[in-house]
Amino acid sequence: MSLYLESIGKYGESPFLYPVYGLGGLPESFSRLCAIHGGTYMLNTPVDEIIFDGDQVAGVRCGDQTARAPLIICDPSYVDGLGKTNITGKVVRAICIIDHEIAGTKSAASVQIILPQKQLKRNSDMYVTMVSHAHAVCADGLYIVIVSTNVETDDPKTEIAPALELLGEIKEMFLQVSDIHEPTNDPVAENLYITKSYDATSHFETSSKDVLAIYEKITGEKLDLNINPDAGDEDY
Repeated sequence: MSLYLESIGKYGESPFLYPVYGLGGLPESFSRLCAIHGGTYMLNTPVDEIIFDGDQVAGVRCGDQTARAPLIICDPSYVDGLGKTNITGKVVRAICIIDHEIAGTKSAASVQIILPQKQLKRNSDMYVTMVSHAHAVCADGLYIVIVSTNVETDDPKTEIAPALELLGEIKEMFLQVSDIHEPTNDPVAENLYITKSYDATSHFETSSKDVLAIYEKITGEKLDLNINPDAGDEDY
């Protein structure tokens, strides 16, 4: 609730931000910024192996090509089988396509609903996020809804039933259960910085904190977005 109130009016009438054309807009924007600073993107290039020189990373192998690097930042899927992470739980996500508004949302173009754990008699909250044609992610008249929560039983689909009931008739649903990984390696010693898996939350607050923590480990200082490095200490 505090985060919601702090966000109202910052970037328009809604407290929510969502990239047009979907979340793929985030890496697309980053790739442009990366290129400005001399970075290179290798598209459609799966990483086959992380190369080590002793106890430290030295680069990655992609087929017959090798890219050398002084450090590597990756998500847990890139170190699968290396013993660098522990599984701490599971998340169930249901991507649903509907052709009507969610009842009680007053024709809103986007919706976020949080079902409190106490109300559901669970140990974790349940999240419902809806985006629409306004975000250029689906055809006009359709809505995409993502339901997510931590798995607490052997029947994840039944667990999310309270959220699915809010949606009414569902035209199509894609269900996925994913492991939650947390890194166990020493990133400073190995120069291998592994992010945590995405949790069940729908507003990316925990992911943002993870990124900031990795930045501090690499640079030794906290990221200050209020300081313009090209203008001394003046705010911009």
